[in-house]
Amino acid sequence: MKTTIKFLLIIVSFGITSCNDAKVDKNIAMYTQTWDQIINDGNLDLINDTNFTEDITMVSSPENVVGIDNFKAYYSNFVTGFSDVEFTIEDVFGQGDKLVKHWNFKGTHSGEFFGMPATGNTVDVTGTTLVTMKDGKIAKEQDFFDNMVFLQQLGVLSNPDNVNAINHLYNSFAAGDIDSVLAGLDANVVWNEAEGNAYADGNPYIGPEAVLNGVFARVGGEWDGFKLVNIELHDMSNNQVLATLRYNGTYKKTKKSIDAQVAHLWTLKDGKAIAFQQYVDTKQLADASK
Repeated sequence: MKTTIKFLLIIVSFGITSCNDAKVDKNIAMYTQTWDQIINDGNLDLINDTNFTEDITMVSSPENVVGIDNFKAYYSNFVTGFSDVEFTIEDVFGQGDKLVKHWNFKGTHSGEFFGMPATGNTVDVTGTTLVTMKDGKIAKEQDFFDNMVFLQQLGVLSNPDNVNAINHLYNSFAAGDIDSVLAGLDANVVWNEAEGNAYADGNPYIGPEAVLNGVFARVGGEWDGFKLVNIELHDMSNNQVLATLRYNGTYKKTKKSIDAQVAHLWTLKDGKAIAFQQYVDTKQLADASK
């Protein structure tokens, strides 16, 4: 008798587990297909009462996004704000009406995004979403991802390592390690000397070799004791760093010295300088060369 009861309990347990597994599989299939079509196909009309509950809730701060219309308006920013979109669900699993989604979002910021004009920046963000299903519909979601990285990629916030990267360039220049300076420049860096500076004749210098031959080699050949002093670095938005400093040196031909006020505006991407703009007292440089 005990054996029979135990056997029946196993059968019932197996049946319940099978039903739960089937329910989870059905929820996963519905969920992944719905979001694939919404984001990758740009089909916002799928945010409706067929796929979502009327009170669909996205847990957010400072307040939740509640209701189909609000939910649709929120995600329209992603659909209209980005092109070349690739939304991939890397993994998804669940139990009962609970799902966990691991996802990746790539795209180009080519349209307005929550009021932010297009920047042309590309984003590549990975995150996790906790999902609650109800009667086969999506009822609640809560996203977890590195919002700081996302904002840095958009250019709203700058990478905190940018100042360190530029500081390394100046330290390398002071040490005479030009190879390290060039290594910190992007292969397609756009370098501009100040208008009125003699070295502006090659603007814009494209690539490290052009900077080496058109600027650094000429500075080394024409100036004695050329150095950068009183350097102060200022972290800016949009992955830019402003350096305020002075140029000291003696022009070889005339033996005239300079103590010129200077500003450098650097733009960085992935830890390397992609653009440089110099501002300097060009009259003082010109007077020293005469």
